[in-house]
Order: sequence, then structure tokens, then C-alpha cells
Amino acid sequence: MHSRYYSALCGLARAISIATVTALALTSCSDNTTDALAKFTVSTSEQIAARDSDQRPNIIVVLTDDQGYADLGAQGVLSDVQTPHIDQLAEDGTRMTSGYVTAPQCTPSRAGLITGKYQQRFGLDDNRFNPMPLQETTLADRLKNAGYTTGMVGKWHLEIDKNSQDYEIANTPIEQRVPFFPDQRGFDDVYFGYVKTWWTNFDIQGNTLPAQHRKNTNYRLDIVTDASIAFINRQKQKPFFLYTSYYGPHVPLSATDRYLSRFSSVTETRRQHALAMIAAIDDGVGRIRETLDSNGLSDNTLIFFISDNGAPLGIHKLDLPVSDHSGEWDGSLNDPMVGEKGMLSEAGIRVPFIVSWPGTLPAGVVSDTPVTTLDVATTSLAAAGVELPDELDGVNLIPSLSGDTVLGERPLYWRFWNQAAIRKGSWKFLKAGAGTEFLFNMDNTTPETSNVLSDYPDIADELRQQLSSWAVDLHRPGLSDSTLNNKEKDWYEHYFPAN
Repeated sequence: MHSRYYSALCGLARAISIATVTALALTSCSDNTTDALAKFTVSTSEQIAARDSDQRPNIIVVLTDDQGYADLGAQGVLSDVQTPHIDQLAEDGTRMTSGYVTAPQCTPSRAGLITGKYQQRFGLDDNRFNPMPLQETTLADRLKNAGYTTGMVGKWHLEIDKNSQDYEIANTPIEQRVPFFPDQRGFDDVYFGYVKTWWTNFDIQGNTLPAQHRKNTNYRLDIVTDASIAFINRQKQKPFFLYTSYYGPHVPLSATDRYLSRFSSVTETRRQHALAMIAAIDDGVGRIRETLDSNGLSDNTLIFFISDNGAPLGIHKLDLPVSDHSGEWDGSLNDPMVGEKGMLSEAGIRVPFIVSWPGTLPAGVVSDTPVTTLDVATTSLAAAGVELPDELDGVNLIPSLSGDTVLGERPLYWRFWNQAAIRKGSWKFLKAGAGTEFLFNMDNTTPETSNVLSDYPDIADELRQQLSSWAVDLHRPGLSDSTLNNKEKDWYEHYFPAN
């Protein structure tokens, strides 16, 4: 059923229910109570009328942290992962098997997602360059200006932090840090944090509070779900944008017995914890969708589910105790992609990527068309009826997801540390430091196991030139001709030994 008809029926049903309840109550109440009920009825009816007159979709972006390509049941890669709710989300929409992020690291990837622009254009190339410049406009800014209520829950990672090379966080007063917090970047409601300390202006019960740091010592992933549900329940009267950002399965690994017990047969401790954390996120997605359903919002809510980059493996996936913070592997897996977080090979940038809008877009679709997180902002604004700014780098996916058009071939670009890459159609050109280049045919079953650069020099030349031209206009222009740093060197020697 199309969303506008579904919403209209839901509105009628709610109106009938309220009228019935009010009528029954009025027959048995005192005059004072009757007056209060009448005022409540008018207020509630006005809220319903306002919501039913604005049929623009709600928009939810669910972002996970260092979740590898393999770790969704729907991907069909591994048998130990349990994600029934996210699998159902994929079944209710489109699973993009060539979904990309703009960087193989948290901060730049998130900057590209939330602005809809290549983050290199404003200088946020890697974690060192946090915080995100204040002059950048976020998707939340644009949707808020269009009349949406906006909410952000969980990991932001675009503020001043320990990685910021231009700041010492220990010596930076809160007054200087707050302008970079999400409630100053277009979000009305925030429950922003990582583990135990959260910057909030509402509570889990949905009450409005003054913005400040507060303690919540419950399990960090459940907190994100609880706060997301609280936001939906308190802002359901008008179209909303919710950015739900889970801090997991990123290290430090942490899971409760409730989730660990589901994977008691898994012998690797880090793998068990990653699976448990992904299960907690999956339960959260299920609860969020149940909340939408109970409020009659499911068919008119556009949902994205994406990981911010691939899983870090530390090359050898050492199963160190979770208490050992020197352990790099977060327990997640990137199979069958080559490489890991930090690399511009597929495992670093190709991630779980789902788009679902049950009232509008077809269900049960699997697409191998390359898409990027840059498309999230453009698609969301188009769905909200907002004129698309020329400065955005993504495309509106709705026509192609609807089956009305075919998404045309376009170049996707990356530059990170001493690496750079471009994918265009079936071809990917990868530059790894000075003198090391690859050309991969992405139509091959295992594309990054065979460097075909010498077989197709003309294609390599064309892609090299396009990549170089793109890099000219970046905040830090050009491509690196330096040798790989030690970490990059170890990666490329391990994953690409023949080159």
C-alpha cells in the first residue's frame, strides 16, 4: 500500500480511537476533568492533523562502527552471525552489495556521510584533522531548515577529541568544545556519547533537559537504542530525521551476558564479542522498527543501514583478551574482500549498505550498482522535497531504487594517507604510495586478487588522469608521491604480496 494512503488510514483510525475514548471519559468525569480532557483532545487532534497534513517521510540513518562486510546474515558470507532484524530490513528494501564509504577510517567517513561532500574538500582527510569545520553544513542543518525535527544519538566523532592535532583535549575548556557538538550542528535533540558519559538534552523517558554531560552506566549499545526510541516517541508528531550511531563493534569490545550467551559455541573471544555486539545492534534495529510500527510510521520512514568502514584485523586477527587494548582486531570480518580498515582496498571501504522505504521503494532487491554514503544526504533531501544544493557530491538514489531509471556510470574517488583510488563502472584504479599501482576488473568474482594494469594500460591511464584531476581542487591538493607509512607498508606487503 502506498505510504500516503496508509498514513491517511492510520490518521483516521487514531482520530476515531481518540474520539471514542474521549466520549466515554466525558460521560463519567467531573466538570474540571471534563475541561481538561477536552483540552487534551483538542491538543492531540491538532498534533494528528499536523502530522497527517505533512506526508514527507521520516528519515533514519543507522551507522555502525568498524563492522566488516561479512557480518550480516543477509550477505550470505558467514554462518555464525545472527542479524534477523537487519536481514528483514534488507528484505524490505534494497541491499547494496557495492556500497561504499568515503574513507577507511571513522572521522573522515562520518564527515562525508553527514555533509554529503567529499571530506577532503574541507580538509578532514583523517582523524588527525578533527573537528569538522564549523562552516560546513550538515544534513541535519538542511533538514531542520526544511521543517524537520532532527535527532542524533550515539557516537559523533566530529568533535575535538584525543586525535585532534590542533587541540589538546585535556586543556580545551568545554566552552570551546561545545560548538562542535551535534546540538550545535543542526540537531535539535541529542544523546551523544560513547560509553558512560553522554551529552544530552533529553532523557530516556523522553523528557526535555538542559544540555549537559550526564552519566548512564547501562550497556553502551542498549543506551543508543533506548535513546533512539525515546526520540521517536517524543517527536513523532512531525517528520523527523534521526541519526543513530552505534559505537560497536569497535574496540574496546564489550558485551553483556544477554548477548554473549547466544554465541557460547564460538571459541575466539574477540569474534564472540563482536558477534554479541552486532546482535545487540540487531536487537536495537528491531526495537526501533517496532516503535515505528506501533506509531503507524513504518511505511513512511526511509531507513539507511551502513557501517562507517571495514573491520580492523591487525593483519593476523590475533585473539588477544578483550581487556588488552593493544589488540587491533575487533572480531568482525570483511570476507571475501581483500584488506582491512585503513586501506583503500575493498575491505576498508566496501561495507554493509541497506536502503529501505517500505511504503515507496520495492522490497527484496539486491543491487550491485556502486553507491556511496555521499548519496545519503542527496537522497534524503530529495525524499524530503528539498531542492538539492549544487555543492553536494552524491546522487539521488530514489529513481534507480524505484526501478524508474538506471543509475548511470560515475566515478567514485578516495584519498587516504598515501593511498588514492577511483572506481568507475567495472574498473578500479588504486595507487599505493610512490610507484605502486593496481587496476582491478570489479566484474571478476575475486577482483582484487588479480592486478590487470599491464593488460589494460589505456584504461589505467584514463582513470589515473581522472583521479589526479579530482585531487587538484581538494583542500590539500594532489596525490601523495611519498612512500607508504609503516602501517600501510605492512598491509600492502601482506595483502598484495605479488606486487
